Amino acid sequence: MKIDLTDTTASKINKALVQGRRAIGTPAVGMVLTLVIVTDEENAYDALKAANDASREHPSRTLVVVKRVSRTPRDRTQSRLDAEVRVGADAGTGETVVLRLYGDVVDHAQSVVLPLLLPDAPVVVWWPVNAPLDPANDPLGALAQRRVTDTYAAEQPVRELAARAGTYTPGDTDLSWTRITPWRSMLAAALDQVVCEVRGVEVEGEEFNPSCELLAMWLADRLDVPVRRSVSAGPGLTAVRMDTDCGPIVLDRADGSLATLSIQGQPNRAVALKRRDTAELIAEELRRLDPDDTYASALRFGVERLNAKPEEPEEPVVPEGSEAGDPVASEEPVAVPEPVEEAAKAPAKKATKKAPAKKAAAK
Repeated sequence: MKIDLTDTTASKINKALVQGRRAIGTPAVGMVLTLVIVTDEENAYDALKAANDASREHPSRTLVVVKRVSRTPRDRTQSRLDAEVRVGADAGTGETVVLRLYGDVVDHAQSVVLPLLLPDAPVVVWWPVNAPLDPANDPLGALAQRRVTDTYAAEQPVRELAARAGTYTPGDTDLSWTRITPWRSMLAAALDQVVCEVRGVEVEGEEFNPSCELLAMWLADRLDVPVRRSVSAGPGLTAVRMDTDCGPIVLDRADGSLATLSIQGQPNRAVALKRRDTAELIAEELRRLDPDDTYASALRFGVERLNAKPEEPEEPVVPEGSEAGDPVASEEPVAVPEPVEEAAKAPAKKATKKAPAKKAAAK
């Protein structure tokens, strides 16, 4: 069931929700959270479809905030709110309200969303595209316990990761981090099967894929070993190679769906590592509403520390005219003391010189 409202208010939207629930015979509200999606008109359909699919696992009230761009200066001064209320089969297992904001009300979206939040229920805000640099200080992000962004949609994902590390607040998360959950689980399980020391790691994947950087930072942060980031044609993550004192451990996924796990001394095993769609990623993020400390630690490790080479010791300076193998040339010059005989004779010489001066004084 769909109810269209033009030039409306939050009070009228709430009344339309109650009217819709009564019309389909489900007056009771059994939703567990409020999901706020902030997007543009171009990406609204895909984001709403993913949210509806995720609502089968997490029944929720979904509020889609679409900020419309005014084409003329006169339109920018005219504020208007249009809404589309969906209940029943058109809204998955929850309720959906599509809010289209025009004019000055675009800058005050939180005042429209606040009266529509479910009472005593957690709030999750998701930016599929164009996420703010500091989600926690955004007016809509301040209403939420959990803030979901996606650096993969940014123009410069690697630079976006560095910005996220500087503004991280407990409750922030990223779908680029959610995409590597199966990889992290499989690598942790592989290391549990052996008793080895990891000496180095290589993460291979697409060039502009922030999930590759996040996985590399997680490995470097947890294992405290050098991690090298290499580029492949994709899709997404393609391989992780760990160099251990018991032999190499390789998790290779060349086709984006089926991976091969190779451990020294064990037969190769096929592992299902398919690339998941957005609905599965959102459903995973809605399972937990507490801060993700592991993500925070990996994010703060820093992209710039990947591929960092250990500092080499400075070579000793060899003076001109000496060879590198000369032990005197490789060490600092040491002052050689005078022979003992010369040091003993020196006071005697001084005494003989001073004797005539004493005699002259006596005369």
